[in-house]
Amino acid sequence: MAPAGGLARGLWAPLAVLALLARAALALTERYPALSLLQQERHRQRHGPAGEWAEQYSAECDSSFLHFHESDCDIGGSSSCESMLSLNTEKILSQAKLLAEQKRFPFATDNDNTNEELAIAYVLIGNGLYDEAIRHFSTMLQEEPELVSAIYGRGIAYGKKGLHDMKNAELALFELSRVISLEPDHPEVFEQRAEILSPLGRISEALSDLTKAIQLQPSARLYRHRGTLYFISEDYATAHEDFQRSLELNKNQPIAMLYKGLTFFHRGLLKEAIESFKEALKQKADFIDAYKSLGQAYRELGNFDAATESFQKALLLNQNHVQTLQLKGMMLYHHGSLDEALKNFKRCLQLEPYNEVCQYMKGLSHVAMGQFYEGIKAQTKVMLNDPLPGQKASPEYLKVKYLRAMGLATLEVMQAVQRTWANSKVRMNGKTRLMQWRDMFDIAVKWRRIADPDQPVLWLDQMPARSLSRGFNNHINLIRGQVINMRYLEYFEKILHFIKDRILVYHGANNPKGLLEVREALEKVHKVEDLLPIMKQFNSKTRDGFTVNTKVPSLKDQGKEYDGFTITITGDKVGNILFSVETQTTEERTQLYHAEIDALYKDLTAKGKILILSAELGLVDFEAMTAPGSEAFSKIARSWMNLKRILDFISPEVWSNF
Repeated sequence: MAPAGGLARGLWAPLAVLALLARAALALTERYPALSLLQQERHRQRHGPAGEWAEQYSAECDSSFLHFHESDCDIGGSSSCESMLSLNTEKILSQAKLLAEQKRFPFATDNDNTNEELAIAYVLIGNGLYDEAIRHFSTMLQEEPELVSAIYGRGIAYGKKGLHDMKNAELALFELSRVISLEPDHPEVFEQRAEILSPLGRISEALSDLTKAIQLQPSARLYRHRGTLYFISEDYATAHEDFQRSLELNKNQPIAMLYKGLTFFHRGLLKEAIESFKEALKQKADFIDAYKSLGQAYRELGNFDAATESFQKALLLNQNHVQTLQLKGMMLYHHGSLDEALKNFKRCLQLEPYNEVCQYMKGLSHVAMGQFYEGIKAQTKVMLNDPLPGQKASPEYLKVKYLRAMGLATLEVMQAVQRTWANSKVRMNGKTRLMQWRDMFDIAVKWRRIADPDQPVLWLDQMPARSLSRGFNNHINLIRGQVINMRYLEYFEKILHFIKDRILVYHGANNPKGLLEVREALEKVHKVEDLLPIMKQFNSKTRDGFTVNTKVPSLKDQGKEYDGFTITITGDKVGNILFSVETQTTEERTQLYHAEIDALYKDLTAKGKILILSAELGLVDFEAMTAPGSEAFSKIARSWMNLKRILDFISPEVWSNF
């Protein structure tokens, strides 16, 4: 994350101090109040450097201060140890004196003595002695409660102690807010407060602070910092604008260029993303993340060779780069190069044994190669990483858990249907009767409940009448802002054509004279997102959005149509859209659809019995399979015929064994 100002650069990239200094500081704290010792030394001598934190600090200071050598002395009581600690203290004071003389810390005063006291605390921060720095600042604030530099420094020290402790975070925010109330025109304070707010998940507040900092004094760093937060918030268009502004102020920023490319990538603008990734690599030839992202973009474009080359270049720079191994393995898996994919996943797991994505993909690779035992073993390892109470389960853990349950559900449904087709009746819940379509769903639901007992699954028509009469809505977001629901992406084109047809029907009925113009405009629309401007252009009633209702033709009663779902497209002033589908479920609608399923199931059962008879006689009676009825049955029946050879080897029943 981009830091603020000269001081901030040092605070968010602290100077390296070896273990001996830390141990010495702890021992010193136990034996003497460190602050009083520093004050005694300060009166004895007044000299030493401390730089503008990161770059200047380490370059201008005596390097021996930063790199202590191990000593055999016992901190507990040796006079030689005391002299060594005294020398360390002298060096801290030396650095503080130079820092004070050059006033290279925030909110320096006109009083030299005060500046030297402040500089000591800032040097303590730079060396990781946060508690000592806080005590030093607190002592000064007792004498001068509104000493801005001490308030600011104490806030920074609390933040550096660690935001995992909410007490530190709250104290840091409190101190920085005090500084802003006293000195409201300093952008670095707003940026520092944003640095603390963002890890706490308070992104909107952090964005507000960064916007204020930019208003006070725009800079490439501030725009990059704010763009990063917009990116995290999935507002990729606004993030892109900030990264672009940052690059206009400072072109040589490979990280900003990379993120600019990622804003293109996440909006599906792959060619633009590729150009940005290439530009980042021109600025930084050994930029592993840029090579990795370039490979991912080429993979999405279907350019396997270019993607492989980019991933390989990333691994040449660092053969142990786990993310690249993971992405390369997934690309090889989907390309059908299973042996190579497996090598990448195994290497990934050598480096990160608990990487669930690689473990999950390793299992899929084994299964795809027909190595079912190894596949199940790999998938089981994902299951062994059972989340702790209160801990969110990983996507891979949930995938394995649900896939295993649904796989067993599929087998049990298949076995039950096979028995029904062969014997007409089936034993369900201790009773022998004809199997109905709801019995098949009950089998699947049973396994669904086993996989996730916290999620209830209920039959709508068996719920209390009061609940059923109110109805239910099932809402699915397909596009929200700039986030696309990839699961339903393959349906977007069908929905687009359907909406175009409905728009033409609407205008044909209500505005026949303008129909040709509407048709020509719709021919230029290739994305669902572009439909809203068309509707606003040709329909004055369309303001923030419009809806389209679908109908479903009945297979039971030819000529009848039932209500389908409602398609909604809305937009805001900045161009974000909401593209969603919603199903309004009522008691009447449920009964109508149940009647449709009843008719389909009877047809399926009749054809299934013919299919079983044909299979038992050694015939492939495709006439029976393709007899008058839905084409879907033909496809399903063919796939079941392909499974027939395996069925002979499945002797144990799923439910009796699990």
